[in-house]
Amino acid sequence: MSLTKADLISAVAAHTGATAKDVGAVLAGFEDVVVANVAKGEKIVMTGFLTFDRAQRAARTGRNPQTGEAIKIKASKNPKVSAGASFKKVVNGQAPAPKLNK
Repeated sequence: MSLTKADLISAVAAHTGATAKDVGAVLAGFEDVVVANVAKGEKIVMTGFLTFDRAQRAARTGRNPQTGEAIKIKASKNPKVSAGASFKKVVNGQAPAPKLNK
């Protein structure tokens, strides 16, 4: 099962006691700040949880899978998200998951 953005907002609102409207505004603001700063090349670190960064991919030569012809692929920048150590421990069962309010 996966959570949609609306599900996430509802779950955080239930867990914190905040309104869904307030949680939605905070989540939207968080997204905007992360996207704007990573686009500028800044790294955002939430110690133990997630790191948001920008990765540089060099220009390279690829192949057209239909014709086998060599093609040039331009250099690009891509978003990179890495899980922190605490998050990894919970996912791997080495630490207990946080208890959520219902």
